Amino acid sequence: MAFQFLSPKPSSQKFIVDVDMDGDIDMLLKTERKNFESQVVTPGQLITSDAQSMRGHGTYTTESGKCAASVAGVVERVNKLISVKSLHARYNGEVGDLVIGRITEVSHRRWKVDINSRQDAVLLLSAINLPGGIQRRKTEADELQMRKFFSEGDLLVAEVQGHFQDGSSSLHTRNLKYGKLRNGSFVVVPQTLVQRGKTHFHTLPYGVDLALGLNGYIWVSKHTTQSSKDQDSDAIYSNENEEIDQERREAIARVCNSINALSRHFLHINDTTIKLAYEASLHFPVKDLLKLDVMEAITSEVKAGLR
Repeated sequence: MAFQFLSPKPSSQKFIVDVDMDGDIDMLLKTERKNFESQVVTPGQLITSDAQSMRGHGTYTTESGKCAASVAGVVERVNKLISVKSLHARYNGEVGDLVIGRITEVSHRRWKVDINSRQDAVLLLSAINLPGGIQRRKTEADELQMRKFFSEGDLLVAEVQGHFQDGSSSLHTRNLKYGKLRNGSFVVVPQTLVQRGKTHFHTLPYGVDLALGLNGYIWVSKHTTQSSKDQDSDAIYSNENEEIDQERREAIARVCNSINALSRHFLHINDTTIKLAYEASLHFPVKDLLKLDVMEAITSEVKAGLR
């Protein structure tokens, strides 16, 4: 009886391999790439007819037993639980979330920060790093120079560390990654489109740093190495921007316009989709990226790249 040995068949599932800043490898199944594309629904639109699914916030059961949306928003699935997050919903802070905010008020030993929530968050004087990374109790002298640290209108990146009894969020910046933002541009998108990930700080291969706030605020800035951040710890509260060359300015503007294109077409916003949108935008001048037909062409290429 003759035997024939055949070579193994290639796997039907292909992987996207991505290495992040920490050296971790993220392998994504082809069948899961659709998760990068948001499913936007309107009130009354059918979501699923699966009888095994569980109804969550923003959904209701029709007379025929099917699950439909009760608000306009993005569908979220956690196993069998289906919910819809409204596109215009305010941000509800969760402990550990990375957020970007703007100082709105300086008061007694605290700052009020706009984080796109129902009420301003609070950053206590005791929850920040002093210049030079000195660890000590804050004194009256520190309280008198609070505006030297943060003043009205300043942008900052922080982490949610808790909540007060009135529901407002408590922030902290006790990390060299957090603090005042400089050398970049500010972008606002619906907070439901920003995907939660292992890290929300990304360095794009175009000399651009990216901070994705889970509250829908995004900061795009000139790339800064970690060693230079450590050396400049004394100047973490400086209000002076560094000189940025024309090429880097154009890269920052292109990334910002790519994010706006993703937002307008309700695509999830993360480092993967931003890279795809940036590469698709290279066919057009930066000033044309906000035109509706150009946005549609860019997002079409992004959707094709995710399939």
